[in-house]
Amino acid sequence: MSRFRSILALAALAGLAACGKPAPPAGAPITLTYASSYPPGHPFSRADIAWMKAVEAESGGRLRFRPFWGGALLSADQSMTEVRHGVADIGLITPIYAKGGAHMLRAQSGFYGGVRSIGDQVAIYDCLAARFPQFGKELAGLHVLAVQGGNFPGVLTRNRPIRHLADFRGLRLRAQADAIDVLKQLGADPVNMPMGEVYSALAKGVIDGVVAPADTIRSLHFSEVASYFTPIRFSRGAYPARAMSDHAWRRLTPDLQALVMRSRKLWEAELGSELLKAEKAGIDFGKEQGMRFSPFPASEQARFDALYNQDARDQAMRLRGIGLDGLPVLNEAQALIARTGTSGTVRCEADTTTGIK
Repeated sequence: MSRFRSILALAALAGLAACGKPAPPAGAPITLTYASSYPPGHPFSRADIAWMKAVEAESGGRLRFRPFWGGALLSADQSMTEVRHGVADIGLITPIYAKGGAHMLRAQSGFYGGVRSIGDQVAIYDCLAARFPQFGKELAGLHVLAVQGGNFPGVLTRNRPIRHLADFRGLRLRAQADAIDVLKQLGADPVNMPMGEVYSALAKGVIDGVVAPADTIRSLHFSEVASYFTPIRFSRGAYPARAMSDHAWRRLTPDLQALVMRSRKLWEAELGSELLKAEKAGIDFGKEQGMRFSPFPASEQARFDALYNQDARDQAMRLRGIGLDGLPVLNEAQALIARTGTSGTVRCEADTTTGIK
């Protein structure tokens, strides 16, 4: 697959580099490529397809899309760079897996302890991105078309349930970057690998489990390789997840640019709706397949939340080692969450004095 992806990527870049290609006639349809690492039936992809159909219809056929699914063009850890350089015009980007150049975007996704919903995740991200210029610097060369929140992860395990924090000891778990240090404190052996590699790793016993939301039980067939799901709540944040290259952006007329940006809320709403439906479907499917769902005590959850928030502070402080100040971002995120708890609405003018010190 990697060789196939490389061939397609080189072909795409060669096409962009070609000189002397005549411009399309005025008013002719513009076709943009869209690439995702997920198959077309995945909840993310269903939302992507709904967005493409809606934009094509509203443009009156002036804007069309040619999708590539299943990682045919984009990788998980290089997707931002690949879209920037035109491997695809629009793509699913994953700054949380980026190996470099997205330090703040990756870290901030762990600053949302206590957030209550997917909609709040996205709204808080927008507030942070508007206030802190580093977000835009790390997204240079890209136009963000959708920000993605997510269902709250629990833990799927192969052979034994997690009923207490002590049960994490000795388990090798795939986890997102913001959870790795907390899991280490609990005695687990966490690894960060692309989600597309997790099924195989579980099947072979390379890992004992995965930190993931319940929707993956069905969408990624994890019920075939895991026997238990524990709904310990890992707080998570939103991140920019769909983007267009600046080269492709400049191909659009101003009215089509406005249409694409106007459609962002539609794309985000479709993503949120698909995620919630997928979570319910995953739980129902897991129960049908004989998976066991282990409750997690409230006292243990409270201990875990305290560890998570302390680790978020440590991560924010570590950013200083690369010249970034993450503590104001963390404080702002926590202030927004605290205000949302009393008002029910995320407002960007948060009182930053209520953040973690």
